[in-house]
Amino acid sequence: MRRNNLISTVLINPLQRIVGDSRSVGIILFACSIVSIMLANTSFGEQYIDSWSFSFHFPGSIHLPHSLLHWINDGAMAVFFFLVGMEIKRELLEGELSSVQQSLLPVFAAIGGMVVPAILYTLFNKETVYQHGWGIPMATDIAFSLGVASMLGKRVPGSLKVFLTALAIIDDLGAILVIALFYGAAVNWLYLLAGGIAFTVLLLLPRLKIRFGWWNYLLGILLWYCIYNSGIHATIAGVLFAFTIPVSQLSKQEHRLHVPVNFIILPVFALANTAIAIPSDFAVAFGSSLSYGIIAGLFLGKPLGILLACWCITRLKWGRLPEGVSWMQMAGIGILAGIGFTMSIFISMLAFTDQSMQDMAKVGVLLASLLAIVTGYLWLMVYKGKE
Repeated sequence: MRRNNLISTVLINPLQRIVGDSRSVGIILFACSIVSIMLANTSFGEQYIDSWSFSFHFPGSIHLPHSLLHWINDGAMAVFFFLVGMEIKRELLEGELSSVQQSLLPVFAAIGGMVVPAILYTLFNKETVYQHGWGIPMATDIAFSLGVASMLGKRVPGSLKVFLTALAIIDDLGAILVIALFYGAAVNWLYLLAGGIAFTVLLLLPRLKIRFGWWNYLLGILLWYCIYNSGIHATIAGVLFAFTIPVSQLSKQEHRLHVPVNFIILPVFALANTAIAIPSDFAVAFGSSLSYGIIAGLFLGKPLGILLACWCITRLKWGRLPEGVSWMQMAGIGILAGIGFTMSIFISMLAFTDQSMQDMAKVGVLLASLLAIVTGYLWLMVYKGKE
């Protein structure tokens, strides 16, 4: 009995506190990134980087991801997108996005926060080899931004956290559409048709009064396989599958995936995708328009786009600021929305095939996100009440 109490005190209770703390995910992701970059630049860095390219040998006719990195980005991240998709569906049905009046402010704020960063990035990179990366600074990392907001406690009103959550969810939906429409390969229509059939069957199951069960997951895996081979990025299958989940199952499935996605899949993603060897002349490369475009888009474009959109909506009287929130606080939330990280790094992998470009983009995302974390935190520490 004493041994069980000791295990509970030393191991289980601290783990439960970590899992239950909204700040944990962001801290763990950032720590994983720092560790991965450090390991990649040690004497055994080359072996560490190569370990993520470990190949799996499947028969050619099966057409599955062939390396550990591809399984993480195409397979495991589909589960992350599945969780994001369920969050989007729940918000649309019963959350801040369930009515037109409630949703107008975060919807337009999210659109402004995607369009302005893309424009700023394009201004830096128009007609260069980097121009295809315009989608990189469009995304907000929900875990990081909400984690930093939670660290500020009562300095950030609950209504402002709800607004940030809704904005980030719409932002994720926008990033998903960008990935689907602009960062896929040539479409294989046969696989796309097969995926459409699997998706239709999943939609019909609740209407046919067939209880949710293992067969849903089996069809979900089939949907993923078809989308993966269709040329559309495989992670989109996670979102499509999420939209077939019955309303009665949403909370249960979200709860089931919270820990494995946030504390296993995302940290592994961070480790794998920030294994960046920094060359001696990297300072020259880092001074490129690619880095400037990403930093300008995330750190400046996000708050500018969000504030401009909110100002227009309030001036038109289509919406109003959250209760008890000042414009200076809205600016602080806009800065926090510039924490790109997970989705921005993910889009960097899709936008460029050249390893050096990917690495420059990732470092640009990390630096912009760090600037947004520090500046947003300090800003909201200063501006804490209704002006």
